[in-house]
Amino acid sequence: MVPEYDPQDIEAQQSAEASRRTARRLDQESEESDLKWLMGSRRGRRIVWRLLGQAGVFRSSFALNAAQMAFNEGNRNFGQHTLSLIHTHCPELYPLMVKEQSDGRSAESTSRNDN
Repeated sequence: MVPEYDPQDIEAQQSAEASRRTARRLDQESEESDLKWLMGSRRGRRIVWRLLGQAGVFRSSFALNAAQMAFNEGNRNFGQHTLSLIHTHCPELYPLMVKEQSDGRSAESTSRNDN
């Protein structure tokens, strides 16, 4: 049975708001912890880099078709949000991720040229 809402019960409203704030804070802490965990390993950074690339963070979202461009921009917005979280919660790991990708591509092209 759900208790009825009483607009005059200020104490219950304040208690409910405090519970919502606590839940939001715990969600944010969990998100921050999860991101740091993911970015804390080379494999995790590869996954994040791949997702940022697929989201279109590193390319233009322009398309001649307006619907396609809106779709591309929506993907890019998600990637930009993820990038913002990285820069907020573990900024020291972003340059490492970029370097690892650069080193990986250099090694990849070198091994292709050796064949």
